[in-house]
Amino acid sequence: MSSEIKDIHRDEANKKIKQMVDDADIGLFTTDLTSLPLKTRPMSRQKVDADGTIWFFSHKDSDKNQDIKKDNRIQLFYSNKGSMEFLSLYGTAEIMQDAAKAKELWSTMAKIWFKDHDDPNLTLIKVTPEDGYYWDTKDGKIVSLFKMAVGLITGKEIDGSVEGKVKS
Repeated sequence: MSSEIKDIHRDEANKKIKQMVDDADIGLFTTDLTSLPLKTRPMSRQKVDADGTIWFFSHKDSDKNQDIKKDNRIQLFYSNKGSMEFLSLYGTAEIMQDAAKAKELWSTMAKIWFKDHDDPNLTLIKVTPEDGYYWDTKDGKIVSLFKMAVGLITGKEIDGSVEGKVKS
């Protein structure tokens, strides 16, 4: 199956980031990018702003916060198998304590890890994407699977995906 390469920038990239991160919700949040093995953990986003900024909640003393204090470069990986979309983002993270923003982002699920939006152990991680790469289907999962089957039967290469750089 061949791919169309379509790099996207600014507003279009931010829309794609928002759509893909919101659809996937949980991604792999990677810190300490210079050490191997990479330090990666699953994290649910609290919100994705229209400008592509991604917000997370984190414990004040967590390993990821300690890593970000030393080196604020991070990598995020998202996979939405249901729609066959994949996204890798590189950017910078900023740790902050902001009661008003925490209240705005608060959800019932956050109660699993924090007492309330004003919990003294609650910090916000603001991720600003700088660069990334996405893989998507042109026609959705069902049509893409059908095209793959046709390609297998006929031996012809099928045009079914789109991929490219995302640059905020």
